[in-house]
Amino acid sequence: MARRTTPLLRRLLSPSPSPTPSAPLAGAVSRRGVTYMPRPGDGAPRGVTLIPGDGIGPLVTGAVRQVMEVMHAPVYFETYEVHGDMPTVPAEVIESIRRNKVCLKGGLATPVGGGVSSLNVQLRKELDLYASLVNCFNLPGLPTRHDNVDIVVIRENTEGEYSGLEHEVVPGVVESLKVTPNLYGNLVANTAAGIAGGTGVMPGGNVGQDTAIFEQGASAGNVGNKKIVEQKKANPVALLLSSAMMLRHLQFPSFADRLETAVKRVIAEGKYRTKDLGGTSTTQEVTDAVIAKLD
Repeated sequence: MARRTTPLLRRLLSPSPSPTPSAPLAGAVSRRGVTYMPRPGDGAPRGVTLIPGDGIGPLVTGAVRQVMEVMHAPVYFETYEVHGDMPTVPAEVIESIRRNKVCLKGGLATPVGGGVSSLNVQLRKELDLYASLVNCFNLPGLPTRHDNVDIVVIRENTEGEYSGLEHEVVPGVVESLKVTPNLYGNLVANTAAGIAGGTGVMPGGNVGQDTAIFEQGASAGNVGNKKIVEQKKANPVALLLSSAMMLRHLQFPSFADRLETAVKRVIAEGKYRTKDLGGTSTTQEVTDAVIAKLD
């Protein structure tokens, strides 16, 4: 995929050495690059489209909002209620994402049967978010079978089995265009996440030339089960780390570093963990612990 993803990944995934905004990418003046373009570092608050989503989505996006408020992060949210059983993503939501160029999103449920397509897929296609980025790495203090895991999975995001490129060959027989990197790239990302500590702690995003949507990296469409929602025990770590990626994209590296450091300190301490990480904590308890670790 020759769309200059290397500079993008360097800035997105590497901790910033200092709070000073990075220098412009080579060629940025003469040609638009792939998202993550440098912007004037005046510290002005940036608008972010927020889609809480279904299931655990409101719990984990709520955790992000609390942390951002306590940090006094220079962002403000434009919140839209979008649910997976809607026939399409409302036009005003697409307009908001295009205007802000950045979105933070919880999972959207995908209805089974009935001819309703996934709104997760609709968003990616409508905004041409052609690359999925997932960073799978070990978190100190979280036991895993394998150590020193640090894997970045980049997969094609709008074609193949998830693209909806299907046609009816004869009545009742549907053929789907298959492009291996999409579906199997997703399997690779989920496998890597499992090796590194679980899908509940892996950040990620979907990016295109002009816009980016940040969400849980592996199994990004996950909305949790009903019991987790009722008990309010969803793991907010993946989305908190995804929001740190978002802050780095917005040229607020010091805020990104503060958030990442606080999350890692909570995991390393081991006192507050949700069930998927071997604990019994609620979403709010983990969120409060992260807030307490912010310096």
